[in-house]
Amino acid sequence: MYFVAVITENNKMIHINSQGLFQEQMIRSKILTLLSDFGDKDVYVGVMKGVIAQINPYLILIDLTHQIPAQNIAAGRFCLMNAYDYFPNGTVHLAVVDPGVGSQRRAIALKLEQGYLVGPDNGIFSGITSKNQIITAIELTNPNFWRTSEPSSTFNGIDIFAPVAAHLGSGVSLQELGTEINPETLVMDIGECWETTNGVTGYIQYIDHFGNLVSNIPASYVKDKNWCVQIAGLTILGCAAYSDVEIGEALALVGSHGWVEIAINSGNAQIKLQVNWQDGLEVLFLQSY
Repeated sequence: MYFVAVITENNKMIHINSQGLFQEQMIRSKILTLLSDFGDKDVYVGVMKGVIAQINPYLILIDLTHQIPAQNIAAGRFCLMNAYDYFPNGTVHLAVVDPGVGSQRRAIALKLEQGYLVGPDNGIFSGITSKNQIITAIELTNPNFWRTSEPSSTFNGIDIFAPVAAHLGSGVSLQELGTEINPETLVMDIGECWETTNGVTGYIQYIDHFGNLVSNIPASYVKDKNWCVQIAGLTILGCAAYSDVEIGEALALVGSHGWVEIAINSGNAQIKLQVNWQDGLEVLFLQSY
């Protein structure tokens, strides 16, 4: 069975199946966000949007970012997690950072109270789902909602994820898209911080445009404490704001995203400290006198 979506002049969508049965519904201008590691040099992002527009040109497309470093799932997880709460209920979030494309990793769609997630089952959604309950999890096994029944082994973003997200944003029910799976079987842990005898150990999960080094250590660990960070052979004191140190000096603080980060006042911490993605660090709690 195949499905065709037709947009009518009076702003309605008709879903027609191979047996001639149809379902008519008003189009709602649902929001569909896109996040990927495709960059802006190639046509990949534009083609993905073209696939979505073929299904429903009335969807509101918002690019979160396409500058995730290639194959960096942790960075994609961080950006998606920090954007999720800013969007209205019913938003469909499409995320494609997919180093496992063509393997046995599953293609999934998740329903949460506030919206939907579509992408690979590789941990990219684990930041959101660690804070938001999964209502329904679906493995995308129904090719009727793919661009082709024989998807590419190198680019599921075009052949599976984009069309599924478009159909989901156009009113197709989650259950029609595939087979329900147990949320507990999803890939969730791609690296957490852990407590030590006098602090917390973690790693750099993201480096932003300014060169700030964002750790995977939540603010809750350092709240109401005196603390410092040990990284790259340096000990850097925890502060409240960039202005607590002189221009050009390093500091550690809690960023607006709610994670411990290392920065240089008016400078680039990545370049000055020669720290990279996934490098380790430790938060140490200091004695108060």
